[in-house]
Amino acid sequence: MRIRNRQDLDRGAAALVALEPRFGPVLDAVGALPLRLRGDGFAALLSAIVSQQVSTASAAAIWARIEAAGLNDARTVRAADDATLKAVGLSRPKMRYARALAEADLDYAALREMAPEAVVAELIRVPGIGRWTAEIYAKFSLGHADVFAAGDLALQESARLVFDLAARPDEAALRRIAEPWSPWRAVAARALWAYYRVAKDREGIR
Repeated sequence: MRIRNRQDLDRGAAALVALEPRFGPVLDAVGALPLRLRGDGFAALLSAIVSQQVSTASAAAIWARIEAAGLNDARTVRAADDATLKAVGLSRPKMRYARALAEADLDYAALREMAPEAVVAELIRVPGIGRWTAEIYAKFSLGHADVFAAGDLALQESARLVFDLAARPDEAALRRIAEPWSPWRAVAARALWAYYRVAKDREGIR
């Protein structure tokens, strides 16, 4: 199942509330959920790598410099030296990950046809792409409706608030909590990120 437009997202939101009524007040609080759909391919994955472990503002600033420098395709990343990559804001580990992605020669067309877990399995073979990054790509670049990214700290904190948990759930615990929300876990993630923004006055994801 895919989320390709506003109608798909609205249908998923209604189905999610039927599965877990406590999402009703969340949706009332946040209003219309953002689609957050983006293109796929090398640039989308590199953008996800850039977003790892930095604030949304920092990630946006680095990505703007990458685009301005024309470093958002595999060919230019392969040709760039360390000084060029450092100048746009990439740390040494992220330089290594960007080059690994550029050398990976992924079949992006084939990824579009794969099931979510197959997409994740294929992507995490590339150094620097963990499960979080792979799931973000499957969710927002490929539109899969049942991908959650339980390792995301903003999702964990938002779930703590929404479900009045004693402590923030770790990745394994949040993945268990989210299981009953299938096949609309990507909608649940959007709702929790939006609620995090409302509750904390901070963006949960770029």
